[in-house]
Amino acid sequence: MALKGNLRDFSIIQLLNLIHLARKTGTLVVEGANETANISFREGRLAYSQIGQEDNSLASILLRASKISPAQYRILRERAGKMTDKELGLLLINAGYISQENILGSLQKYCAGVVRQLFGWQDGLFRFDPDLLPPDERITVRMDLENLIIEGSRQIKEIEQLSEEIPSLDMALKFTDRPGSNLKNINLSVEEWRVVSFVNPKNSIRQIARAAKMTDLEVRRVIYSLLQAGLVEIVRPGGLPPAPPPRMFPTPNRDEQNSLMNRLISRIRSL
Repeated sequence: MALKGNLRDFSIIQLLNLIHLARKTGTLVVEGANETANISFREGRLAYSQIGQEDNSLASILLRASKISPAQYRILRERAGKMTDKELGLLLINAGYISQENILGSLQKYCAGVVRQLFGWQDGLFRFDPDLLPPDERITVRMDLENLIIEGSRQIKEIEQLSEEIPSLDMALKFTDRPGSNLKNINLSVEEWRVVSFVNPKNSIRQIARAAKMTDLEVRRVIYSLLQAGLVEIVRPGGLPPAPPPRMFPTPNRDEQNSLMNRLISRIRSL
């Protein structure tokens, strides 16, 4: 039976750590609010990933990594559209267009990027299926999880800190009343200007994030810097319920946390 649960009770980082420690092979399926991610592993190492309906074909990944040009991408789609990724990769290597190292490096970067997107998911259902493997036509990688786990732990801590300052993305923003201030004379980053352009008490922070094409973490970072600079302030809509404290475990007791971790490790090893 597959391991199942909710990210509110068990985070992505804890799942990665369990899979790493138990050296499991299979696929972690995470169903978020808007899309589903599939993260596959072989003996506790990252092997393959896909999120939503995003094109994760080799040609598309090489284009994102700037290993091929848009013109080369179009040619590959037209002339090699029926090839599997393995066949296409071998063709490109034998033709001298790209090295095996560049292909594997681009795939590792893409797979790690998908996992990083999940670090900000705090709600959603997950299951680990040991019988679900990557598609045969895809090229898999063998990537250790240690660095991703460390990076994700730091990012989750940052999310918790920013959540204390900005407890809900359903709040709105307005400019502070600063006579004589002129935004045109303030040195803002590109991301800050994107957020500033949507600041309006009628726009929730969540709506701003979508309009600016930012993740929840990215928009929190920008808004926190604007708050610290005194340029904006949070408008708290009446009747908004207080945000619940972050929950990394179902229990705050350290001994119970360790016991839960040991039980889950034993359970995932038995799958």
